[in-house]
Amino acid sequence: MTPDTARAEIVRVGTSLFSRGYVHASAGNISAKLDDGLGHVITPTDAALGFLSPERLALVDGEGVQVAGDRASKTLTLHRRIYEADPTARFVIHTHSTHLVALTLAGVWHQDDVLPPITPYYVMKVGHVPHIPYHRPGDPSVADLVTERINSRAAQGTPIRAVLLDRLGPVVWGPDAASALAVLEELEETARLWLTTDRKPAPLPEDAIAELRDTFGAAW
Repeated sequence: MTPDTARAEIVRVGTSLFSRGYVHASAGNISAKLDDGLGHVITPTDAALGFLSPERLALVDGEGVQVAGDRASKTLTLHRRIYEADPTARFVIHTHSTHLVALTLAGVWHQDDVLPPITPYYVMKVGHVPHIPYHRPGDPSVADLVTERINSRAAQGTPIRAVLLDRLGPVVWGPDAASALAVLEELEETARLWLTTDRKPAPLPEDAIAELRDTFGAAW
């Protein structure tokens, strides 16, 4: 991905997220990894994702030094560490999606799995999502916690595509924008289902999950 391609894709995704109510005000951030060694493009700090200007997006080189655009998001360290920990990651999205933030306030299902596997598409498209305890926005120590979870799950053969930051919302990633968006959308929808049904649905039985692993390669 070139800087210009990354800028255009980030603007497109930001507009889509805003128009569909996944982000509000200046909450959230988006980044894209450039071709090897060229660094990243990331939204500026306090940018409104629905009204991004391509030329104002921050360009950061391979060493993490900003070389163009407005001041990079305060979550730059977290984005860079996700790319380092997961070599398949090329696009990262962080939102303050309503139902996922509400889930952290109401209480997640488990610290290692914020939601139970209640639908097949949650198992296939999202997988395990760990809960990250509250830290202030932009706290660089969050990057250590997220990296630890990425490495731990990868070692178990069940790589993750997302984490949920307490009171701040999800961080999701994928090999491209479409993949990252699919994770975010399915994750938010599952949180909405779980919360609006009084958290009563039982998880899928183990034999059903095993069938999803065998048939679709689900990382669960």
